[in-house]
Amino acid sequence: MGHLNLPPSKRNPRQWKLLDIVSAFFFALVLLFFLLVFTPLGDSLAASGRQALLLSTSDPKQRHRLVELLELGHHHQPIEACPADSVDHMPCEDPRRSSQLSREMNFYRERHCPLPDETPLCLIPPPLGYKIPVQWPESLHKIWHSNMPHNKIADRKGHQGWMKEEGPYFIFPGGGTMFPDGAASYIEKLGQYIPITGGTLRTALDMGCGVASFGGSMLKEGILTLSFAPRDSHKAQIQFVLERGIPAFVLMLGTRRLPFPAFAFDLIHCSRCLIPFTAYNATYFVEVDRLLRPDGYLVISGPPVQWPKQDKEWTDLQAVARALCYELIAVDGNTAIWKKPDGDSCLPNQNEFGLELCDGSNDPSNAWYFKLKKCVTKTSSVSGEYAIGTIPKWPDRLTTAPSRALVMKNGIDLFEADTRRWARRVAYYKNTLNVKLGTPAIRNVMDMNAFFGGFAAALKSDPVWVMNVVPARKPLTLDVIYDRGLIGVYHDWCEPFSTYPRTYDLIHVAGIESLIRLPGSSKSRCNLVDLMVEIDRMLRPEGTVVIRDSPEVIDKVARIAHAVRWSATINDKEPESHGRENILVATKTFWQLTSSSS
Repeated sequence: MGHLNLPPSKRNPRQWKLLDIVSAFFFALVLLFFLLVFTPLGDSLAASGRQALLLSTSDPKQRHRLVELLELGHHHQPIEACPADSVDHMPCEDPRRSSQLSREMNFYRERHCPLPDETPLCLIPPPLGYKIPVQWPESLHKIWHSNMPHNKIADRKGHQGWMKEEGPYFIFPGGGTMFPDGAASYIEKLGQYIPITGGTLRTALDMGCGVASFGGSMLKEGILTLSFAPRDSHKAQIQFVLERGIPAFVLMLGTRRLPFPAFAFDLIHCSRCLIPFTAYNATYFVEVDRLLRPDGYLVISGPPVQWPKQDKEWTDLQAVARALCYELIAVDGNTAIWKKPDGDSCLPNQNEFGLELCDGSNDPSNAWYFKLKKCVTKTSSVSGEYAIGTIPKWPDRLTTAPSRALVMKNGIDLFEADTRRWARRVAYYKNTLNVKLGTPAIRNVMDMNAFFGGFAAALKSDPVWVMNVVPARKPLTLDVIYDRGLIGVYHDWCEPFSTYPRTYDLIHVAGIESLIRLPGSSKSRCNLVDLMVEIDRMLRPEGTVVIRDSPEVIDKVARIAHAVRWSATINDKEPESHGRENILVATKTFWQLTSSSS
């Protein structure tokens, strides 16, 4: 049988089909490459992949596994960025969580933290256009608008001199609702009645502070003012205050004691803070009394002081003060000034608020998640001399061992040794480890494990302020810190801190592993990964972290530091130290979200 003579195009049909498939596959790959690289499709796919990773950490088992890998150094990729809408996220002051809670006594505006397993394991990004902050002291008067582009205060309060937008900056003229002509003239008025100058007053608390024009102006008088206000998602008052380089804290006076020891503040100030001091049987006034030193001063400006249609509230406020034997020094316009008595309150006496003295079971310095009491703290319930007039004036009080250190065994010796130790260590940080303390690059500082405040005391000549944090499960030494003329708060480091992201230039911690362990145990209550992610949240881009602990712990910290995108070095301890320690010094790299990350 003869063969058909087929044209070349009809021969070997399988070979041509295979070539077509290979060619088509190749061109499809090229097309997909261009789509991924040069079109939004790649961005959305990458973002969805990142989001899937973040969501996977919400599964407790997967989250625990990821934490374990990070601690062992077996997860070699950096922890992912959080979504772009989380740039100002504070986990314990989340409006979505708060909106579901009771409004009684402002409970919903207090701290309410998620469980660690409910928290996405990711790094808070800076906002688009973020710049390294303006340095102190220039930052007192202007900050970058792009770092917190929230215009509500400027729009509503600009006519009162709070702040205004000017070019690429927010400008702070120094005014306030009760002092539109400026805080300086207002403070000058107060100085007619209370000793603003001369070192008698050192620690102050400004309640409902706005943008802290009062606290900022008090700095030049040598008075260290800790300003606080609740989270306000529209106004971001405390975020502005910290960006300016003024001590501040996110806080609400609601159902719990404020996280400070008894008799901490020489001066407590409220300028239109709108706290109902006489409500709930004067519970809030009683809390102010717990915090104010004997012989200290209370200043209330604005309602209800001689305020239209608030005659009853003003009468009640005076009645509460009289019941506690406060001396009304002056009523100047809408400003009232009282002086607290220097001894035990004149209670018990007959008063319309039913106020009584606390019994001996009450520790007035226990203030971490401690429900407000309706009883008045007895000054005799705290041993030692701590009234204004019995403690040295500033700056002598910084280096004088306070009598409240005596409550610890060998407390005075511990205090003096701690002071010498930290003077030596800080000199080593500056001179050998080249930490930028003492330069304009560092203004806001946190000491996460402060004990007696020796680290902060060693920085007395630097242009810084220090938030001294005393862990709530350790000895409550925060009263000694305040007696020295320094400021700080109680906190449990298994929870996030009440501050906005990017608010500290330097964060220091000695004994980081002790912050997460059960007292007297080798078991941990939480993990180092979450704690270091929280440190990263608080730290400004290009900010510094100094951590000292045993070599084994520092090795683990270094592994996690890589995962949170820090540039870190491990250093030997100072030669004079006899402890078994290494020191990690790290810098937070300045990374930003790309379009594929948002």
